Amino acid sequence: MNTSYKLTDYDLMANLFLYPHDEEYKEKVREVYAYLCQHHPKAAEALKPFAGFSETSSFIEVQELFLRSFDIQAITTLDIGFILFGEDYKRGKLLVNLNEEHKNAGNDCASELADHLPNLLRLLPRMKDGSMRAEIAVLLLIPAVEKMISEFSPQKIEKKDEVYKKHQKIVLDYSQNYRTIYQSCLTALLLTLKEDFGDIADAVEVEVRSFVDPNNPAAYQESASAKDYRQNIENEMIIEKG
Repeated sequence: MNTSYKLTDYDLMANLFLYPHDEEYKEKVREVYAYLCQHHPKAAEALKPFAGFSETSSFIEVQELFLRSFDIQAITTLDIGFILFGEDYKRGKLLVNLNEEHKNAGNDCASELADHLPNLLRLLPRMKDGSMRAEIAVLLLIPAVEKMISEFSPQKIEKKDEVYKKHQKIVLDYSQNYRTIYQSCLTALLLTLKEDFGDIADAVEVEVRSFVDPNNPAAYQESASAKDYRQNIENEMIIEKG
């Protein structure tokens, strides 16, 4: 894990993925972009398209794109456990263990579940156990955000729209120019996560505490690399049905 400077302000980054209730959301986007320009230039460059969109678009347009990205006829979801495990029982066990981590850290999840992306981002700086923080970042957040980014590919969006049209008889209007704009936010987040935890994600073998089932020896890998773990996750992920 990167120890050369203070951990990224994930409390601030979480604001990108909160529902835009009012104009304050656009101000938060400005704050995140300014912060990244100072501390994470590459992530700032990735966020630049979204920052520009937020500045030049109405609040309603930003709100609509958020809904179309993560909620109504969505491209992806912000629930990390669902991205990794779908409705498999493993997500339930993950939620139980994450609830305990949130409780220990004093992190209020409000009305959202423990695996909701903003909740996990706010959890990171509140954790006293640095190794556990690294594991949440490497074993949950990084592979999930990579998967989320991949869902913004034109081919996958087209496939989803076909499914929505088939089952809901209509596909909601959206801006062709900005349909994938939230991919910019996810890419910026991924870059910060990899800058903070990338040495672990790419090379260092870590002891894996199983968030899924700590009492099940079959689910425990004493020396599994993040790469191997991500491969296991890929094998268990839900494959969307057309």
